[in-house]
Amino acid sequence: MAGDGGRANNTMDSSRRHIAIIGMAGRFPGAATVDALWRNLRDGVESIRSFDERDREPGWLQHPPYPNAPLVLAGGLLDGIEYFDADFFGITAREARMLDPQHRLLLECAWETFEDAGYRPDRPPGDVGVFAGCGVNTYLLNLLSQPELLDGIDPRQVVLANEKDYLATRISYRLGLKGPSVTVQTACSTSLVAVHLAAQSILNGECDSALAGGVALRIPQRGGYYYVAEGIDARDGHCRAFDQRADGTVAGSGCGLVLLRRYEDAVRSRDRIRAVIRGSAVNNDGGSKVGYTAPLAAGQTAVITEALAIADLEPRDIGYVEAHGTGTLLGDAVEVAALAAAFGDPSPAATVCLGSLKTNIGHLDAAAGVAGLIKTVLALEHGEIPPTLHFSAPNPHLRLETTPFRVNNRLEHWSNETGPRRAGVSSFGIGGTNAHVVLEEAAAVSTRSSSDTWHVLPVSARDRDALREACARLAAWLIADDAPSLDAVALTLQTGRSEFANRRVVVCQSAVEAARLLT
Repeated sequence: MAGDGGRANNTMDSSRRHIAIIGMAGRFPGAATVDALWRNLRDGVESIRSFDERDREPGWLQHPPYPNAPLVLAGGLLDGIEYFDADFFGITAREARMLDPQHRLLLECAWETFEDAGYRPDRPPGDVGVFAGCGVNTYLLNLLSQPELLDGIDPRQVVLANEKDYLATRISYRLGLKGPSVTVQTACSTSLVAVHLAAQSILNGECDSALAGGVALRIPQRGGYYYVAEGIDARDGHCRAFDQRADGTVAGSGCGLVLLRRYEDAVRSRDRIRAVIRGSAVNNDGGSKVGYTAPLAAGQTAVITEALAIADLEPRDIGYVEAHGTGTLLGDAVEVAALAAAFGDPSPAATVCLGSLKTNIGHLDAAAGVAGLIKTVLALEHGEIPPTLHFSAPNPHLRLETTPFRVNNRLEHWSNETGPRRAGVSSFGIGGTNAHVVLEEAAAVSTRSSSDTWHVLPVSARDRDALREACARLAAWLIADDAPSLDAVALTLQTGRSEFANRRVVVCQSAVEAARLLT
């Protein structure tokens, strides 16, 4: 984060300090991919699941914090956490058994992020840094409760497989990445702080590109939680951010990563730029608040104001804010007050949409910030703002009528006729570390290709089943409404994918023909 002197330098030549987001990947409740997440968001799908006592998994949370505390059986659950292709990453079965599933998920996500960007991990865009964090490792409790699993294993190996310190460096080691490799931990704001630090590392010349994000996974997932009045967890298992009935959020599991690159380099390399980071900032509330876990409006206002200054933008340039939005009466009121102070004059009123991903998938803890960033990038790309769920009437303490903000509870078209779409993303951590990122949509590029041009599409995988699945996914993607040109697809498949033993090659003149041949 720049001080006052640094901020002036940032705004003097801000275009040279823009960062391109060239790749994204993630796993979310109800969505195994970023594209699936977008479909759920635009359709207003809530992915928080309820379950009953028969499905509840025994875990460390067995006793209520006080007598008769209600048990809530709900959560944002992540499917498939037990699956991991250890051999793909050169990891032994024994090591994989010890490895914190958070580390496994983020390693898989890192590979997918490179593929989304059109790069092979062994041929990356220069030196690649890794900035990432994770949630509390509850899997280790499971390991320690079953001594037979650790019989004959060096305790140091257990530490290496489970300690947070080795999250980022494990990705760097397994994928051969040579930039700075830093584990970031700031509670709920971890992954957005990681994005900020990654961007700064690129701008400072420490690396050419960087992976940034986070992961959170509670084991067991179906443990539920005990409701505590005026706490952060909702009584009925639904998050109602900004609503008059808001009483908390719901814990969720998930992970997300973005691949960042200096904007000028991405343009020069003709990367697929998904969005542009105009500016970002990080600060801390300090000690002038009622308690360690309490939010502070002044700190949030300062970080938003600084990010806008670094982005060389005015509040009126922002059309959407992806809020931290925990869905508590106090937290929402403090956040809106902070935003209102940062944005200033509310006239014309209700021009800026306010949303929160937590209403869809719950609170992803260390992965919450990057999940909100990914949602906002998708909204910029598609020109649509997804609905914030469970919103019927605003919490009166927000005083929305005196601010430029409104909460949309239905899918809205997001116009860019008067200028590029721009958005802010906030993430605030317990302990007071606040982060805010200012995004801008990428410039439109033509995706048309000549219909009489022949294209060669190579696909490969480690075994035949995986090859069939890869071909099926590619076929479905090629005929989607937002599919890129066959020129771009062919180039990526030929130069941006690792080669494996099982292969198929399609020669075609159209996407429809390619889809037919692939299947």
